[in-house]
Amino acid sequence: MDLKALICETVKKEGIDLIGFAGKERFVGVDPQHDPFAIFPEGKTVILLGKRIPRGALRGVEEGTNFNDYTRFGKNWLEDEFLALACYNLVNALENEGWEAVPIFPNPAEIKPSGVSVAEGRPEPNVFPDFDYAAVACGLCEIGLGGLLLSPKFGSRQRFHMIITDAPLPSTPLLETPICNGCGKCAAACPLGAIDTEHLQTVNICGKEMKVATVDYDKCRKCQNGACGNRFAPYARPDRIAALCNRTCLVELEEQGLLENKFEKAFRKRAAWSKDAEGKPIAGATESMGRENLKGAQK
Repeated sequence: MDLKALICETVKKEGIDLIGFAGKERFVGVDPQHDPFAIFPEGKTVILLGKRIPRGALRGVEEGTNFNDYTRFGKNWLEDEFLALACYNLVNALENEGWEAVPIFPNPAEIKPSGVSVAEGRPEPNVFPDFDYAAVACGLCEIGLGGLLLSPKFGSRQRFHMIITDAPLPSTPLLETPICNGCGKCAAACPLGAIDTEHLQTVNICGKEMKVATVDYDKCRKCQNGACGNRFAPYARPDRIAALCNRTCLVELEEQGLLENKFEKAFRKRAAWSKDAEGKPIAGATESMGRENLKGAQK
């Protein structure tokens, strides 16, 4: 059995939903502080492993009635246990074949300035690989208008772990067909006006260009509509996968038939609830569902 076939067989047993490969050449020019190969200079390939966030893990947030179980099944446990074990087992399978494999947890790429010595050309610890960049480079995702990773299968409903290995493996082709349709409904849904579609940035990763809105993350940190603070670094980007902006994106992608993971019934059953930056219900959005009694439940 060749190595790639062994890898695919191993991750299938581990319940991995997404796997992509990117050769070292796809990371040329990446800031050393965020470059996986700054961690393992002799490495040849980045492997990205993804597990889905169950749509049902977002149900309590969508209804405004349960927030903690998303943070477990859609976030903390998914990263810390389910994905971590799968990543660890694939690392062992690679090392059993004589290839070194470095497991990387998805710590935030945005870090405080730490006095990196440009003159020396060496990153100061710790190096945190940019998982958004890697997900695009590994052919698994694009960055949508709202600034979140979108895969053809799940939209934004996945989380990743990374492996850097010295095994030379063929790169996965980059995604060609767009997932995001640029509708702007994510921006329109945000009660805080954090997503600015008037000022777009062009993000270029390995020649793949994506139009991304300017996001005011200071406003996102005040969001009480399903966003979560970054549990590792308060200064890093908050988690917006369960936020109203992204849940509205999910609704649009499913309604337009743009995702491979399909369901018998629509995700959004009724008008979405929303709160302002102070946690006060926005008129007409929550009164009929009793969500005004859930102050602070999403924290």
